[in-house]
Amino acid sequence: MRRTLRLLAASGLLLAGIAGAATAEAPIRTSEPKPLPPLAFETMDGKPASLEDFRGKVVVLNLWATWCAPCREEMPSLDRLQARFEDQPVVVLALSVDRAGPERVEAFLNEIGVQRLHVYRDPKAAATRAVGVPGLPATILVDKAGNETGRVLGIARWDGPEAVRAVRRLLDGAAG
Repeated sequence: MRRTLRLLAASGLLLAGIAGAATAEAPIRTSEPKPLPPLAFETMDGKPASLEDFRGKVVVLNLWATWCAPCREEMPSLDRLQARFEDQPVVVLALSVDRAGPERVEAFLNEIGVQRLHVYRDPKAAATRAVGVPGLPATILVDKAGNETGRVLGIARWDGPEAVRAVRRLLDGAAG
């Protein structure tokens, strides 16, 4: 019995360590621009949309899902980033890869109090495969010409100084 309790306690510590590592913030790094494949998705009311629709704007493309706990943690900072750049050509595009309908996505966003993001759907998760992201959340920084200039796998603090600097550099036309 004691051995079982010790094993359970050790397992709990291991799991707590893994959970803590999973929620650590990823650094926001930029790189030289590289072309992205065409990305098609849909509006919340089912109309076709694509990344090309945002050419001429800086895009913070966040791939996420309602069932993703780290996405829930990260989403409010993305909302605050959009608020910070509300009057500038910056779009924080939250692309849900949920298979569930738009009602589930809307309910999730309402539950966590997110209001400013530009929310789209990709129920077949084609964008995640096209850009080669292994998990969620994943965020890609896109310059005004539609090129990838940075990628963050995992949670980042999108309203923090590092992210704000990266977005400002892209607004100014600087890359890398």
